Amino acid sequence: NPGEVLIKMNSVGICGSDIHYWQHGKLGDFVVKKPMVLGHEGSGTVTKVGCGVTHVKQGDKVAIEPGVPRETDDFVKSGRYNLSPTIFFCATPPDDGLMCRFYVHKAKYVYKLPDCVSFEEGAMAEPLSVGIHACRRGRVKLGCKVLILGAGPIGLCCLLIAKAMGAAQIVVCDLSCERLEKAKQMGANATLKVEKPFPCPLEFAQKLKGLLGCEGAEVTIECSGAEFCMQIGIYATRSGGTLVLVGVGAATANLPMLNGSLREVDVRGLFRYTNTWPVALALMGTKKVDVKPMITNRFPIEQAAEAFETARKGTAIKVIPLWKEPQTLGIKWFSQLSVQPCNKRCELPHCKTFVC
Repeated sequence: NPGEVLIKMNSVGICGSDIHYWQHGKLGDFVVKKPMVLGHEGSGTVTKVGCGVTHVKQGDKVAIEPGVPRETDDFVKSGRYNLSPTIFFCATPPDDGLMCRFYVHKAKYVYKLPDCVSFEEGAMAEPLSVGIHACRRGRVKLGCKVLILGAGPIGLCCLLIAKAMGAAQIVVCDLSCERLEKAKQMGANATLKVEKPFPCPLEFAQKLKGLLGCEGAEVTIECSGAEFCMQIGIYATRSGGTLVLVGVGAATANLPMLNGSLREVDVRGLFRYTNTWPVALALMGTKKVDVKPMITNRFPIEQAAEAFETARKGTAIKVIPLWKEPQTLGIKWFSQLSVQPCNKRCELPHCKTFVC
């Protein structure tokens, strides 16, 4: 259709939200009520362009921003289209995601990859965008001290962006020694492991302040969704500082709000991102950030079930299923494929392709 592009998919990262939908059928207020295609961290090659599309052409490598406004409401007009209640978002009920061989998307939300940025890195523009939006919401600035709670893909992306924005000191804490070691490799100044059973949040926050060498973090970014970490986030943030809640956890939490209120700690929420893709691709294209160390596991798309199981176990950081050209993998492999072309259009409401 006019304004759309057809993309041959190459790389799609598996996100924690994909695991939630797969295992639990819901995430927060979003409930799966019918079969749904997963995947919202994607990149591929443009194979066709609709009328009026000029900024990308056939053959271009592109990254896909999964959120597309359906209407021009007040949120879209103000530049905060991520908050539009009617937004289309890949792999969020009821909208299908990117884990198919071909995908049609609005061209305005497709971005050409810099020549030096791979498909895998292009898929990582999505979690990197969360890091950009989180650091913007937290008002990270030159010389500030940042605390990041959780060293999963989002926490590590926040680490990369905070460094790129000029943070002078970054402390990361997590349950996993392996993830904390990865945080050190990616630039964290200090790390602290959380032990189970969880210690007193106030006492743990004091340890973090000791690592920061001050009265607390100017910006704390909570990336786990755990109540314990949110409690730490309030206690460990300095008076007048900012706590950004990125992680998605239980619907309610018991938090020391009076402590934060009396010290004027700003608690700010976060939902996805807005106007981040050009920045994310520019940072990767100029080598200001390097997301490659986060990509720990790769699987051909035919092994998607194994890829999801690996992501579910939590031992990997970022798992990416890949689409390969059959002819590059040998005739024997091609003969074993169970995917067959069909002669009718896909029945998915937003999909215009013949083969999914």
